[in-house]
Amino acid sequence: MSRILGFAAAVALVFAGGAASAASPARLGGKPNLNGIWQTMNSANWNLEPHDAGPSLVAPEQLGAIGASPPGLGVVEGGSIPYKPEALAQRDKNRKSAPKADPEAACYLPGIPRANYMSYPFQIVQGDNGDILVAYEYASANRVIHMQKVEVPPIDTWMGTSYGEWDGDTLKVVTLAQNGMTWLDRSGNYLSPTATVTERFTLKDPDHILYEATIDDPALYTKPWKISMPLYRRTEPNAQLLDFRCVPFSETLLYGDLLKDKDKYPRK
Repeated sequence: MSRILGFAAAVALVFAGGAASAASPARLGGKPNLNGIWQTMNSANWNLEPHDAGPSLVAPEQLGAIGASPPGLGVVEGGSIPYKPEALAQRDKNRKSAPKADPEAACYLPGIPRANYMSYPFQIVQGDNGDILVAYEYASANRVIHMQKVEVPPIDTWMGTSYGEWDGDTLKVVTLAQNGMTWLDRSGNYLSPTATVTERFTLKDPDHILYEATIDDPALYTKPWKISMPLYRRTEPNAQLLDFRCVPFSETLLYGDLLKDKDKYPRK
């Protein structure tokens, strides 16, 4: 019951916005206080690897520079993801099918680690002890970091199941059992249901977290590989997560043929 009440209180704090976090203590239960609204400032969601700027993949004659993708130095340690040959072929196939085949276009949940470096803020809600809630503005996604030993999750899901522990002053999170349908970015990089994602959140100062994620997936990669980037605290007084439920925006993409013929099949 106490865990349920604690989770309900955490949800209430999310909807109350981020202003309360400004007055929060530096440590909670002896550990760094990660409470707040955080966001990246990079182009990792376009491509985790180094990449040039590119034109819009949709109607460039209408969008021009508005739909262009920004350049990026990449966030992958060593520069490139160590795909096996057959997995690289699938990545290339994904890339050719973008952007329509990107799960982000359909408003599907983004998975881990992608949820943390999309161009939307997210909020960490941490108490004195117990589980930690992470709420994302994109698609109202969320996850609970279960502060317990890693177990075998009962089912695969879009966001997987996350288990956390403190390694000194670093929050270490292991996520298992993602469904293998998510992409890691808009360039078709991906993981499979057998992936283990190990994240590390290290508070460097009150307004910056060093975020690291190591992905181990022998089905796809020749070795584990790592990404890292800073997370920046949103410090404006009225910082809060806003409503970005994107399902209505993707209906034409997903059901365009049905919508086009809706007059042929009127509701009774």
